[in-house]
Amino acid sequence: MAQQVNQTDKVKFCCSICLDLLKDPVTIPCGHNYCMRCIQTHWDKGNQKINNSCPQCGQTFNPKPVLVKNTMLAELVEELKKTGLQAPPADHCYAGPGDVACDVCTGKKLKASKSCLQCLASYCEQHLQPHYESPAFKKHKLIEASVKLQENICSNHDKLKEIYCRTNQQCICFLCSLDDHKGHDTVSAAAERTEKQKKLGESRQRIQQRVQDREKDVKKLQEETETINRSADKAVEDSEKIFTELINLIEKRRSDVKQQIRSRQGTEVGRVKSLENKLNQEIAELKRKDAGLEELSRTEDHTHFLHSYPSLSNITQTTDSPRPNIYCLQYFEDVVATLTAARDKMLAILTGTWSLSEPTTRAEFLQYSCEITLDPNTANTWLVLSDGNRKTTLDRKNKQYPYHQERFSQQAQVLSKDGLTGRCYWEVEMSGNSRVAVAYKSISRSGHSFLYVFGCNEKSWALNWNNAYTFMHENRSLNISGPKSSRIGVYLDHRAGILSFYSVSETTTLLHRVQTTFTEPLHAGFFLFGSDGDTAEFCDKK
Repeated sequence: MAQQVNQTDKVKFCCSICLDLLKDPVTIPCGHNYCMRCIQTHWDKGNQKINNSCPQCGQTFNPKPVLVKNTMLAELVEELKKTGLQAPPADHCYAGPGDVACDVCTGKKLKASKSCLQCLASYCEQHLQPHYESPAFKKHKLIEASVKLQENICSNHDKLKEIYCRTNQQCICFLCSLDDHKGHDTVSAAAERTEKQKKLGESRQRIQQRVQDREKDVKKLQEETETINRSADKAVEDSEKIFTELINLIEKRRSDVKQQIRSRQGTEVGRVKSLENKLNQEIAELKRKDAGLEELSRTEDHTHFLHSYPSLSNITQTTDSPRPNIYCLQYFEDVVATLTAARDKMLAILTGTWSLSEPTTRAEFLQYSCEITLDPNTANTWLVLSDGNRKTTLDRKNKQYPYHQERFSQQAQVLSKDGLTGRCYWEVEMSGNSRVAVAYKSISRSGHSFLYVFGCNEKSWALNWNNAYTFMHENRSLNISGPKSSRIGVYLDHRAGILSFYSVSETTTLLHRVQTTFTEPLHAGFFLFGSDGDTAEFCDKK
């Protein structure tokens, strides 16, 4: 018979106190078996009335039962020992560092599988059995084994924290709700958990929606590969023509620039290709789901169709790819424009000390500062000029200017009197909703207002200043991040085709840089579109 007992059945012949095979087994009146020494030691501890009870079912015996060895059970256990079942539990069953140990085990403790919030103790599988079998433990709440049981007990009243105080945002016990938290907004901890769980789900939905939005933004990059390749090829072609004219002097420089362009091309193409591969993977997954839906649509098994449809129909909606952002292609145009300017200056830089850099510190920028005044003949009638025509204020009640053919007729805009060429730098101070700009003198002044609003056409470049920075050109807008400052620095290198906007405070921070080819002198300008009293002015050199 002993040969037929498997390792799992060993628990039936183990003492629930020492968790080993019974030694001198005794059977107490309730029918449970223990080692004689284990149960005697258990009963000899503390108050006799409390300890003369069964550790498994809790039945109390008074007076203490006389312990008599169960001979038949002892013989059976001896037979079991011959099968090797007396081996102790595997090492992984014992509690190690970081594990929750059984509070009942003596000697080397086993891992606890559950903790009881009423007993404030943790139990291994063996010592947990009374909680499953005895009616006395029926109302006890078991949780996953935890070392933080004391966190569930009120330190003031030694009661279970089953109530949540919304007023103080903490868990409390019943007595706390009648004492320090009397009159507070309280609910059961379980009810508060349910509500918080719902809010957690809503937070996850918002995060997941943001992830989807970002994934849609990634799709905008699909068409960039072809555009980058075209721009790179054109940049190489133009640079080759320029370097041919100077071949005897700058052969090495031509090779270097060509390599830089190709390197940048490879980097940009690789970046976009990587993003495109991810999108193609998404497309493949969508096609797989579509194939599954198509196959499902042909099935004649209604039950199979209704069972499978919910899991196959959950498909995220996608949108058409947007137009590519033209501003990310400035690098290739920068190379061509810089080389063009270098060709014109070659007689002055034959020694090879040519530098592509522009000023980087405010002190360097101020070397190119220029005095700019506004042209009253261009000022819209809602603008009031002051401080020697270097400041303008929005005042919609103002009508002091007579008609002039160069005056902006419908928008509160104004241009500088003189055109700007060469290298120039100026700073402006603004308030309210304002826009600092540069524009050609040939920009429209009347007619449909859309044609001449700074930044909304090909003849002007503008930076919005309000709650955030936005760069505008040809009616395209680009959101820009940067330190908020009411003072904006503008740097212009007309010949090199460079226009840069800076946030000026304790430091000078680049907000946006334009590389293009200017075909006319540029005029500085302001556009005020906020409330009366908003101002924009050119700052004195400091």
